[in-house]
Amino acid sequence: MSLVLTEIRDGVATLTLNNPGERNTLTAPMVDEITAAMDAIESDASVGALVVTGAAPAFCAGANLGNLSEATGESLGKIYEGFLRIARSPLPTLAAVNGSAVGAGMNLALGCDVRIVAHEAKLDTRFLQLGIHPGGGHTWMFRRIAGPQAAMAAVVFGQVLDGREAERVGLAYRSVPLADLAEAAQTFAAGAASAPRELAIATKATILAMADIDEHPAAVARELEPQLWSTTQPWFAERMAALRAKISSKQR
Repeated sequence: MSLVLTEIRDGVATLTLNNPGERNTLTAPMVDEITAAMDAIESDASVGALVVTGAAPAFCAGANLGNLSEATGESLGKIYEGFLRIARSPLPTLAAVNGSAVGAGMNLALGCDVRIVAHEAKLDTRFLQLGIHPGGGHTWMFRRIAGPQAAMAAVVFGQVLDGREAERVGLAYRSVPLADLAEAAQTFAAGAASAPRELAIATKATILAMADIDEHPAAVARELEPQLWSTTQPWFAERMAALRAKISSKQR
């Protein structure tokens, strides 16, 4: 049985963790399949966006490391690669959180650019409750996305968030009923996939690069080169011509 399933529809690749009997926990074999799937997805020029989800009933219930007391930096790093490989993707990425996302499973969701979460899902950091310090950049990602108070409430105070709470605190962009999640994720991701692939990738890189920009003039300067580059691309001429034709037809 494949531990990772992939599907491509309308420019959107969906990567599904597929070990529901173990609640899609990250294992070394699954990480290998994630890596291979991501390599294939990113090399496919028809793919403009990525959705990450899990086979029901869970999204990803964390890492399966066996005896954690014997873990090393190398063994932890191997499991971390399961979500870091997705977090490093140049493609626009969306986590469709359909069920429990625990520990490293939350890292998988946090590493995506946007999260849509089912009302019924549970986002549970659980590190401290297991007696282990958070890892994999969990505290940095959580704080960066939702702020220090939300990160403290979930990580230190042990608050478990359902979809609506995740949306309320800014951890999720949207919360939807579970029955609507797959189609909502596909439709949402199609917005990025409908843009020219290189342009979407460049724009994502610009947004991420803005983290160290404090002043508007510096942001204007940072955007200038890629904006000028985009105006020289064939898709720009094609889309401007289509827009002019549309406007002209309405004026007749």
